Amino acid sequence: MINETEQKVYDVLKKLAIEYERHEHPPVYTVEEANKYWNGIEGAHAKNLFLRNNKGNRHYLVVLEETKSADLKGLSDKLGSGKLSFASERRLAEHLGLETGAVSPFGLINDEQKAVIAVIDGDLAKFDNVNFHPNVNTATITVAYSDFEKFLKHCGNEVVMI
Repeated sequence: MINETEQKVYDVLKKLAIEYERHEHPPVYTVEEANKYWNGIEGAHAKNLFLRNNKGNRHYLVVLEETKSADLKGLSDKLGSGKLSFASERRLAEHLGLETGAVSPFGLINDEQKAVIAVIDGDLAKFDNVNFHPNVNTATITVAYSDFEKFLKHCGNEVVMI
Protein backbone atom coordinates (compact mmCIF):
# COMPACT_ATOMS: atom_id res chain seq x y z
CA MET A 1 0.00 0.00 0.00
CA ILE A 2 1.36 3.39 -0.99
CA ASN A 3 1.23 6.06 1.72
CA GLU A 4 1.38 9.84 1.39
CA THR A 5 5.17 9.99 1.92
CA GLU A 6 5.78 7.54 -0.92
CA GLN A 7 3.13 9.10 -3.19
CA LYS A 8 4.89 12.46 -2.94
CA VAL A 9 7.97 10.86 -4.58
CA TYR A 10 5.88 9.45 -7.44
CA ASP A 11 4.18 12.81 -7.95
CA VAL A 12 7.58 14.51 -8.36
CA LEU A 13 8.82 11.77 -10.71
CA LYS A 14 5.66 12.13 -12.81
CA LYS A 15 6.09 15.92 -12.97
CA LEU A 16 9.67 15.37 -14.21
CA ALA A 17 8.58 12.67 -16.71
CA ILE A 18 10.82 10.14 -14.96
CA GLU A 19 9.85 6.53 -15.46
CA TYR A 20 10.37 4.12 -12.58
CA GLU A 21 9.74 0.53 -11.65
CA ARG A 22 8.47 -0.19 -8.13
CA HIS A 23 9.46 -3.31 -6.20
CA GLU A 24 7.57 -3.96 -2.97
CA HIS A 25 9.18 -5.87 -0.08
CA PRO A 26 8.96 -6.22 3.71
CA PRO A 27 10.45 -3.37 5.79
CA VAL A 28 14.27 -3.32 5.66
CA TYR A 29 16.66 -1.23 7.71
CA THR A 30 20.07 -2.15 6.29
CA VAL A 31 21.62 -3.01 2.93
CA GLU A 32 22.21 -6.53 4.26
CA GLU A 33 18.50 -6.99 4.96
CA ALA A 34 17.51 -5.46 1.62
CA ASN A 35 19.86 -7.72 -0.36
CA LYS A 36 17.43 -10.61 0.21
CA TYR A 37 14.82 -8.76 -1.84
CA TRP A 38 17.01 -7.17 -4.51
CA ASN A 39 17.53 -10.40 -6.45
CA GLY A 40 16.50 -9.73 -10.04
CA ILE A 41 16.43 -5.94 -9.66
CA GLU A 42 18.97 -4.65 -12.15
CA GLY A 43 21.19 -1.65 -11.64
CA ALA A 44 23.19 -0.21 -8.78
CA HIS A 45 21.85 -0.38 -5.28
CA ALA A 46 22.84 2.28 -2.82
CA LYS A 47 23.72 2.74 0.79
CA ASN A 48 22.42 6.12 1.99
CA LEU A 49 23.85 7.86 5.04
CA PHE A 50 22.66 11.05 6.69
CA LEU A 51 25.60 12.78 8.34
CA ARG A 52 26.39 16.03 10.11
CA ASN A 53 29.58 17.91 10.84
CA ASN A 54 30.85 18.27 14.41
CA LYS A 55 29.26 21.72 14.82
CA GLY A 56 25.89 20.38 13.65
CA ASN A 57 25.47 23.22 11.17
CA ARG A 58 26.12 21.23 7.96
CA HIS A 59 24.25 18.11 6.87
CA TYR A 60 25.18 15.62 4.19
CA LEU A 61 23.22 12.91 2.41
CA VAL A 62 25.88 10.45 1.28
CA VAL A 63 24.84 8.03 -1.47
CA LEU A 64 27.33 5.20 -2.00
CA GLU A 65 27.26 2.12 -4.20
CA GLU A 66 26.07 -0.55 -1.77
CA THR A 67 29.25 -2.66 -1.65
CA LYS A 68 31.38 0.27 -0.47
CA SER A 69 32.08 1.08 3.14
CA ALA A 70 31.89 4.63 4.37
CA ASP A 71 35.23 6.08 5.48
CA LEU A 72 33.95 9.04 7.49
CA LYS A 73 37.44 10.43 8.14
CA GLY A 74 38.39 10.25 4.46
CA LEU A 75 35.04 11.73 3.50
CA SER A 76 35.39 14.61 5.93
CA ASP A 77 38.84 15.33 4.46
CA LYS A 78 37.42 15.36 0.90
CA LEU A 79 34.54 17.64 1.92
CA GLY A 80 36.60 19.86 4.20
CA SER A 81 33.76 19.54 6.67
CA GLY A 82 35.50 18.77 9.93
CA LYS A 83 34.66 15.55 11.74
CA LEU A 84 31.53 13.79 10.44
CA SER A 85 29.12 11.66 12.42
CA PHE A 86 25.68 10.18 11.91
CA ALA A 87 22.89 12.70 12.37
CA SER A 88 20.10 12.01 14.84
CA GLU A 89 16.64 10.75 13.96
CA ARG A 90 15.34 14.21 14.86
CA ARG A 91 17.66 15.86 12.35
CA LEU A 92 16.75 13.29 9.70
CA ALA A 93 13.05 14.04 10.18
CA GLU A 94 13.64 17.80 10.34
CA HIS A 95 15.77 18.09 7.20
CA LEU A 96 14.59 15.25 4.94
CA GLY A 97 11.23 14.29 6.42
CA LEU A 98 12.42 10.69 6.73
CA GLU A 99 12.62 7.94 9.33
CA THR A 100 15.57 5.68 10.06
CA GLY A 101 15.68 2.86 7.52
CA ALA A 102 14.11 4.97 4.75
CA VAL A 103 17.04 7.30 4.03
CA SER A 104 17.05 8.04 0.32
CA PRO A 105 18.04 10.78 -2.10
CA PHE A 106 14.31 11.18 -2.74
CA GLY A 107 14.17 12.77 0.73
CA LEU A 108 15.69 15.88 -0.85
CA ILE A 109 12.19 16.81 -2.04
CA ASN A 110 11.41 17.59 1.60
CA ASP A 111 14.44 19.85 2.14
CA GLU A 112 12.77 23.19 1.49
CA GLN A 113 15.78 25.12 2.84
CA LYS A 114 18.20 23.29 0.49
CA ALA A 115 20.40 22.86 3.57
CA VAL A 116 21.47 19.26 2.89
CA ILE A 117 24.46 18.66 0.63
CA ALA A 118 24.08 15.56 -1.56
CA VAL A 119 27.34 13.63 -1.77
CA ILE A 120 27.08 11.16 -4.64
CA ASP A 121 29.42 8.25 -5.34
CA GLY A 122 30.72 8.79 -8.89
CA ASP A 123 30.73 5.02 -9.49
CA LEU A 124 26.92 5.07 -9.63
CA ALA A 125 27.24 6.79 -13.02
CA LYS A 126 28.69 3.55 -14.42
CA PHE A 127 25.25 1.96 -14.16
CA ASP A 128 22.31 2.47 -16.50
CA ASN A 129 19.88 2.18 -13.58
CA VAL A 130 19.98 3.00 -9.89
CA ASN A 131 17.73 1.85 -7.06
CA PHE A 132 16.56 3.70 -3.97
CA HIS A 133 13.79 3.59 -1.39
CA PRO A 134 10.89 5.92 -2.30
CA ASN A 135 11.17 7.52 1.19
CA VAL A 136 9.76 4.38 2.82
CA ASN A 137 11.61 1.14 3.55
CA THR A 138 8.91 -1.17 2.18
CA ALA A 139 9.73 -0.62 -1.48
CA THR A 140 12.63 -0.01 -3.84
CA ILE A 141 12.30 1.88 -7.09
CA THR A 142 14.50 1.70 -10.15
CA VAL A 143 15.20 4.79 -12.26
CA ALA A 144 17.67 5.48 -15.06
CA TYR A 145 20.87 7.10 -13.80
CA SER A 146 20.32 10.00 -16.21
CA ASP A 147 16.89 10.54 -14.65
CA PHE A 148 18.45 10.45 -11.18
CA GLU A 149 20.68 13.33 -12.30
CA LYS A 150 17.58 15.16 -13.57
CA PHE A 151 15.93 14.60 -10.18
CA LEU A 152 18.95 15.99 -8.31
CA LYS A 153 19.00 19.08 -10.53
CA HIS A 154 15.28 19.61 -9.88
CA CYS A 155 15.80 19.49 -6.10
CA GLY A 156 18.34 22.29 -6.24
CA ASN A 157 20.55 21.10 -3.38
CA GLU A 158 24.31 21.38 -3.67
CA VAL A 159 25.66 18.14 -5.16
CA VAL A 160 29.23 16.90 -4.64
CA MET A 161 30.46 13.96 -6.71
CA ILE A 162 33.11 11.79 -5.03
